[in-house]
Amino acid sequence: GIFELGFFKPGLASRWYLGIWYKSISKRTYVWVANRDSPLFNSIGTLRISDNNLVIFGQTDVPVWSTNLTGGDVSSPVVAELLDNGNFVLRDSDNDNPDGVLWQSFDFPTDTLLPEMKLGWDVKTGFNRFICSWKSPDDPSSGDFFFKIETRGFPEIFLWNRDSRLYRSGPWNGIRFSSVPEMQPFDYMVFNFTASKEEVTYSFRVTKKNYYSRLSLSSSGLLQRFTWIETVQNWNLFWYAPKDQCDEYKECGVYSYCDSNTSPVCNCIKGFTPRNPQAWGLRDGSDGCVRKTQLSCEGGDGFVQLKKMKLPDTTASSVDRGIGVKECEQKCLRDCNCTAFANTDIRGGGSGCVIWTGEIFDIRNYAEGG
Repeated sequence: GIFELGFFKPGLASRWYLGIWYKSISKRTYVWVANRDSPLFNSIGTLRISDNNLVIFGQTDVPVWSTNLTGGDVSSPVVAELLDNGNFVLRDSDNDNPDGVLWQSFDFPTDTLLPEMKLGWDVKTGFNRFICSWKSPDDPSSGDFFFKIETRGFPEIFLWNRDSRLYRSGPWNGIRFSSVPEMQPFDYMVFNFTASKEEVTYSFRVTKKNYYSRLSLSSSGLLQRFTWIETVQNWNLFWYAPKDQCDEYKECGVYSYCDSNTSPVCNCIKGFTPRNPQAWGLRDGSDGCVRKTQLSCEGGDGFVQLKKMKLPDTTASSVDRGIGVKECEQKCLRDCNCTAFANTDIRGGGSGCVIWTGEIFDIRNYAEGG
């Protein structure tokens, strides 16, 4: 009795959709929409199982949406079932183990990530699950904003506005994403990031009964985590991003870091100087910084430690989880193209090695964490 599935009409629109919402929450909150981009234009619609598929039919019995499964080896009749975690599944009626699922709504998220739902890649099938905003608060059709995992280099999650990157989560450091210091482990919620040969996924679990939490992407491009507060009958905004100028992707150019407590917010890394001092003076840090002294690459080079940072963009970095920070430093010193290194995992004193070659960018400083 946690979720309900049915047809609904959002706001003042005259279009109808099949969706899932919380049953016990007074404020109607939709977490999934089946036919977001093919609505029914009046209130006549049915959901049926037809040829081992779930199909929504409109007024003249024309299908407007389907699970689109091809044949498959289904021996017994199929059934559709709404599970307690909000997953709507189509399965063989004789097979109720999770592997026997023929289709599930969790593989086709809308704008919301629920507990136990995975965001990211299934390497075997090449399937990528991501969330996409509603077009407007009253229109569930696909909007302009996406939140999806980038698997190249050291995986991290990007918020996109169509083709441009708006915000970067930073890579997973064993406990949380590098750019979310607030993501401390706390009661009732367990965060999980998996990067293996089978999958690269992020998910979360809630360990307390009747405690509701969701991650959703608003139609205006805000990524928000909400928790339901029973006493006040409202969703509490627990966390959101992007939240300030320094969260904007590449706010400061290469070899510089953003710090919302300095003025201007862009700062050159120690040993670097503004590439374009004039623009820098006008508070435009987009040209970034250049090295004051070139590297010798003959053993005379060293490192400066940057603390409380969001790690630079990692799409072009390389990862070796088998070596520690000392070997990582040596490996970087031996490669003249190497510009920086860090631990891949900060737990227990740190382990693993991520190396950046070439320019580093989209770095920021945090007062705490980082």
